[in-house]
Amino acid sequence: MILLAGALVGMGSSVFHPESSRIARMASGGQHGLAQSLFQVGGNAGSALGPLLAAFIVLPRGQSSIAWFSIAALVSIVLLAKIGGWAKEHRAKKTGFRASHGEQHVLLPARRIAFSIAILMALLFSKYVYLASLTSYYTFYLISKFHVSVRSAQIHLFVFLGAVAVGTIIGGPVGDRIGRKYVIWCSILGVLPFTLLLPYANLFWTGTLSVVIGLILASAFSTIVVYAQELVPGRVGMISGLFYGFAFGMAGLGAALLGELADMTDIRFVYFVCSFLPAVGLLAGFLPTLERSKLQTVEEVTV
Repeated sequence: MILLAGALVGMGSSVFHPESSRIARMASGGQHGLAQSLFQVGGNAGSALGPLLAAFIVLPRGQSSIAWFSIAALVSIVLLAKIGGWAKEHRAKKTGFRASHGEQHVLLPARRIAFSIAILMALLFSKYVYLASLTSYYTFYLISKFHVSVRSAQIHLFVFLGAVAVGTIIGGPVGDRIGRKYVIWCSILGVLPFTLLLPYANLFWTGTLSVVIGLILASAFSTIVVYAQELVPGRVGMISGLFYGFAFGMAGLGAALLGELADMTDIRFVYFVCSFLPAVGLLAGFLPTLERSKLQTVEEVTV
């Protein structure tokens, strides 16, 4: 029954995220990174509150207390029904605006686009497998290495996930301002020194490094999704579904594989292995700079 419930949650998520990402872009007013970050930070904030609610509600009151959280899902259903009506009304207006005013798109060869999408997938793989090591096993790591209580470990996890939420809200607007490629590069590769230090840190520095890692690493996803949407213009829903599906799938598979590795070796060895994953960020150097490509396209059209 637990597996069935998890599968139903996954099906709902697969329906929700691509279309919601498309609506967020529709409502962005041109600030696509900001809109994507605002959309994602809701989920990240909920994930961050999960361990805290588990520590202070589920642990003392028992498993049945989880049922009360379904009220939040009911409120969400009502809100989504209203948002669906808004989207239907504004979709036609948006189409008419495009037809009359036109939009500038990046013009890249199909092979270059496919290569860039593959690089983005590799970056997502490194990001989400590493995040899975923390979201799934961070509490066990703290309990095993530092002998903290379950409640203390849950609070540490809440702090880390809170940093992830903050990083998510920062990444999109910064990408709008300075360019998405630079945010992707700095987010994935820039976190490498901190992940390499984490397995050797004491409890205080483990908590501090986890916050830094969450802030930096989380800034990438909204930027990656918007970057991919601009690589393949007119296919916002398809690209959103592809990247959300791949990200969630990698997180699930990564958690399972890391759990198997922890059983075969040790939870500390898992974090040693995962500390090298952000080195995949070197691949970001092969991504095209879309802002420059767009400028060249506009100049060519003008000439």
